[in-house]
Amino acid sequence: MNKQKRLEILQRLRDANPNPTTELEFSTPFELLVAVTLSAQATDVGVNKATRKLFPVANTPEKIIELGLDGLKSYIKTIGLYNSKAENVMKACKMLVEKHNSQVPQSREALEALPGVGRKTANVVLNTAFGWPTIAVDTHIFRVSNRTKFAMGKNVDQVEQKLLKVVPKEFKVDVHHWLILHGRYTCVARKPRCGSCIIEDLCEFKEKTEI
Repeated sequence: MNKQKRLEILQRLRDANPNPTTELEFSTPFELLVAVTLSAQATDVGVNKATRKLFPVANTPEKIIELGLDGLKSYIKTIGLYNSKAENVMKACKMLVEKHNSQVPQSREALEALPGVGRKTANVVLNTAFGWPTIAVDTHIFRVSNRTKFAMGKNVDQVEQKLLKVVPKEFKVDVHHWLILHGRYTCVARKPRCGSCIIEDLCEFKEKTEI
């Protein structure tokens, strides 16, 4: 895909959604960190249902430690892999208290050192909580980037590096949200809704649908 097409795609996505953000509900960087950790292999809707009950009770590292492991599990048991996620969140909370004065660090290295936090989670937190121009590539972004030919790669790391290279600076902070929402609601996995897609004429996917 050429530079001009990419620019037009980004402009259309921006015009349609000038202030995109995550669908995870949060009010502090810590709440976002917990929500993103819980969202692995789970839906944002499912995570929000759990955190709407959890956060009013415990939304700081100290309060979650106070809840205890079983207490935390009782709030998140509706989420897949909740046992291991609860253990990771608890360990991360203890590390935040001991090493970071209970604050979420604004450093990739420090974030990725937290239990349950990989590159994708760190990217989401840096981007959404702190406004860094990072691009977290999940299954939606991987699919959209490859299907449209916007930024092709054989794995998420390759797609991330390609996106960082080809997305102009003015779009970098928001492109993660635009692509994720596009993949979640329009460029869906089984049968993309090409007929209702605002970038259909620019997309280079060969097997377009009518819907």
